[in-house]
Order: sequence, then C-alpha cells, then structure tokens
Amino acid sequence: MIGLRTRKLRAVLSALGISLGIATVVVVTGIPASGQRALMDELTALGTNTLRAQMAPSGQEPVPLPEASAGMAGRIGPVTASAAVANTHTRVRRSDLVGDSASSDLAVLATSLGLLETVNGRVASGEYITGSTQAFPFVVLGHVAAGRLGIDRVPETGERPTVQIGRTRFTVAGVLAPMPLAPDVERSVLVGWDAAKAELGFDGRPTVVYVKAREESIEAVRTALAATLHPEAPGKVQVSRPSDALAAKRATESSFSALLLGRAGVALLVGGVGVANTMVISVLERRREIGLRRALGATRGQIRGQFLIEAVLLSALGGLAGTGLGVVAVVGYAGLRSWPVVIPVAAVGGGVVAAVVVGAVAGLYPSIRASRLTPTQALAAQ
Repeated sequence: MIGLRTRKLRAVLSALGISLGIATVVVVTGIPASGQRALMDELTALGTNTLRAQMAPSGQEPVPLPEASAGMAGRIGPVTASAAVANTHTRVRRSDLVGDSASSDLAVLATSLGLLETVNGRVASGEYITGSTQAFPFVVLGHVAAGRLGIDRVPETGERPTVQIGRTRFTVAGVLAPMPLAPDVERSVLVGWDAAKAELGFDGRPTVVYVKAREESIEAVRTALAATLHPEAPGKVQVSRPSDALAAKRATESSFSALLLGRAGVALLVGGVGVANTMVISVLERRREIGLRRALGATRGQIRGQFLIEAVLLSALGGLAGTGLGVVAVVGYAGLRSWPVVIPVAAVGGGVVAAVVVGAVAGLYPSIRASRLTPTQALAAQ
C-alpha cells in the first residue's frame, strides 16, 4: 500500500492499463451480445415461433376445425398465444359501384382477437380490431390486400375509407405492416369474429389455427398440436413445420456464443500480459527500495507479499474502473445503433474477479523475483 501511495502516477497508469484490458472484455462481449439480441428480435418478429394448423383438404372446400380450436391449442403447456381465422367465402370490392365480376380474389377472413399477437404482426396505420369493435362492420387490411384495394393508410382524422363485402359496407380500421412469414394474412381482409357471424353468415368454425410457442419447445408443440385439435383423427390435421428462419436463428446464436468466448479469452490474455509487464517493470525500477528493505530486516516472504498485494490491488482497481468504462461504452454504442442493451452478467461480474485472478497470477513471478534479490544486488542496481 505504501508503494502505491508514494508512486501515485505509476499506480494510476498501471491501473489504467489493466482497466483498458477489462473494458475490452466488457466491450467485445457486450456490443456483439447487443447486436445479437437485435438480430434475434428481428428474426422473432418474423414469426419463427409460430405454427399454422388446418384440416387436410377434402374435395374442393377446406374442412373446418372445431369451434373451440384456438382455446384447445392454447392449453398446450409451451404455447404462449393462439388465434383462429376462418374463410367466410365472400368477396371484397373497393366500392359497391364495382360489379361482382371485378371483385378481387382476396380472402375475407373472420379473425379472433389474438391473431396479431400470435403471428407477431403489427399495425402500420390505424388500429386493430378490439373487443369493443369486433361486432361492428370494421376491417383490417393485410399489407398486400391494402395495396390491391388502393388503401395504403388510414387517416388519423376525418373520414376513413370503406370496402364492400357482400351487401355490407365495412369501414377500414387499420392496415397491417408486412409479415413475410404469414403470407395468408398479408393477402387477406380481416373481419371481427362476431361481425362475420352477423353480417356475412359465418358459422363460427375456424379453418386455420395459429399457435405461438416458446422456441425451445416448438417441435414438441408441433407434435402435440394435431392430436389436440382433432383427437379422433389427428392425421387429418396439417401442421406447418417450424420456419427456416428458426434454424437460421439457432445457428446464429451458436456462432455468436463461440465468437464471444473467443474474444473474451483474447482480451483476458492481453490484460494478463499487461499486468505481468507492469509488475516486472515495477521490480526493475524499485531494486534500490527492495535492497534497502532487505538491509533493514525485511524477509523474502514480506517482499513477495508486498509485490503480490500491490498486483492484486492494482488489478482490482483497474477491474472496477474497466468494468464501468466498458458498460458505458456498450450502452453508448447500443444507443447509437438503436439496439437493446445487453451486457452479459459474466462480463460484468467476472470482470473484476478476472482482473484480480489475472493480477495475482501475473504478479506472482515478479514478486518471487523481487524476493530473491540480495540486499547487495538490489542496492548496487543503477
């Protein structure tokens, strides 16, 4: 401690070198981890954890599922959300002035309230159907359907556009953002479940059930879904396989993990070399001090303890400062890139511990070397 207080500038510079090494550990793990989380969030938003189930085709018309299908699917343990849609077999037109022959081939789907959450969709303009509006003549347009109908957005104020479905005029409540992994929804006009029953003669039986589950259990949910929806004949239920984007996401996670471990190891190695170099130079610079202490009766054990304690203290101080510096750098960089801030706990908690361990190991040789100097050798050093 006395050596550190009497040589404050050297101690500060030594701790600075250590702190930069530990800051590097935090930065090279935190920034890639934040980038990884941003990428994973983008892939998840596509719907990598979503499954689609429907009855196998029988003839020309799709066979409907049981009315309670969405609720039945939601009772599967790893399922986090479920929703149902049903083809109402009606046509949509931009206006009632357009004849039936000019109507679009867009599907008009009755939808339950949880669809948007289940398929990881979002509204680009306007609003989605809610519990208070599902019984009224409101529609939400998929991204592709909106383009075909010439309605790209819903004004916040003023009169909203309308479309003609059957004999009923529906007000457009919202337009959905693109959903590449849910093309059926993109090309559809969505009507509230109760409104479809009241206005379009819908019988309440869904044709497609969407399920969102925890990604690590998606394969197990796929296996159980058919038997859950149709216990008597599960083979008649078609369930989509997990998206290829999920496989890409898992491969990316594995690659990132290996990369982070490699970078952290290199950064720790560099930090250890810096600590060892600092302590060796300290021994060379303080030979006369070592000789004087030995001449005054200090034992080799005391000399070893002095230099080892100094190495540990410098490393601990540098580790604390480096961890804080690294966290600030990660937060700043992630903010500039609009990424979620992810700082691995191991990098923060292990930064100081790693610094102390590396400092102790790196300071061991210099402390032993200092203790082996005889008083005459040390005092004679220039």
